[in-house]
Amino acid sequence: MSQAIGNTALAYARVWHHVDASDRILGKLAERIAIVLMGKHKPIYDPSIDCGDYVIVSNASKVKVTGRKEEQKIYRKHTMFPGGLKEVKYKDMMIKKPDEIIRQAVSGMLPKNKLRDRRLERLRVFEGPDMGKLGANIVKRWQDGTLRPYVPAKPTGTAKAGSP
Repeated sequence: MSQAIGNTALAYARVWHHVDASDRILGKLAERIAIVLMGKHKPIYDPSIDCGDYVIVSNASKVKVTGRKEEQKIYRKHTMFPGGLKEVKYKDMMIKKPDEIIRQAVSGMLPKNKLRDRRLERLRVFEGPDMGKLGANIVKRWQDGTLRPYVPAKPTGTAKAGSP
């Protein structure tokens, strides 16, 4: 038999997605990114297999939050030493590390298991519109948070109709 049985390597191929975070709501954006990192948008999705895609986020400094979260949200971490609790307000974090805000939001929406760190490694976040060399890898772009449907390329044949 020449037919492959089961999922082929092409089904597990990783695609690079680009997201522009300008004027997007943080929670809704992070939820959509988490779905793509897990691979839930693919028909071969399995919770125990890491089959997600790469995601590049640009303009992280222009992401928005709703309500009074700009004044109220606090990011906490502990150094594991006595008195080592560090707290940073959302406004200060947006000035210092806007990419870390998106990374932590996506991290909170991924399942808490051994695949979490591997999935987060496929997330690339940039403060501004410049993506460097990674911009050449992009296959799909998001405009409104949804994935574009696949549109096959038009044939570029030079033969005229009716000619052999």
